[in-house]
Amino acid sequence: MATIHESFHDEFDLACESIRGAKIRPELDWQEIPSPERTVEHSLALAAGVKQGSDATSSIDSPSGAGRFMLLYDPASFDEWGSPFRVVCFVQAPLELEIGLDPFIAEVAWAWLRDALTLRGAEYEHLAGTATKIISEGFGQLSSHGKGSQLELRASWSPKDTNFAAHAEAWAEVLCSIAGFPHQEGAVSLDAFRNAHKR
Repeated sequence: MATIHESFHDEFDLACESIRGAKIRPELDWQEIPSPERTVEHSLALAAGVKQGSDATSSIDSPSGAGRFMLLYDPASFDEWGSPFRVVCFVQAPLELEIGLDPFIAEVAWAWLRDALTLRGAEYEHLAGTATKIISEGFGQLSSHGKGSQLELRASWSPKDTNFAAHAEAWAEVLCSIAGFPHQEGAVSLDAFRNAHKR
């Protein structure tokens, strides 16, 4: 008969197995990485970067877009998380300046996350996060850089199902969306969101 500790360990191992079998979009290079220090005892971390072309060196820290995904497992946090599991993720990518200046882009990025989770069939609760757009302009010796923009999305949620691969796939989908690749069918577009909110 398995002990409680062994049962917990099996539950986490099955979750990791599911994530390692995720179907990540081909526009991304991704790999498992060590979890950051000072996390819970059991966690799995992934990193992904937008591919730079067939001849380019693969990089999970691509300047065209990159992200991190971490699954935390701590049964003692059930009361706080509503689940023994918690997903924490991050994505960022440069934007065309016109898109970066759009007043709705942060809201749309958040909608892309919710759409990706729904369209992948990932069940969740206690979703939280921030979307940050950054506008920059170079001066002095960096004046040749001109103006630029970047979007950054940080989020966490508690999975309600055991299809953990779907949660990793949704994270990868959002990274691709922010990096400018075609959205998954059914996801809101920036134009549609903008038109729906016109007064």
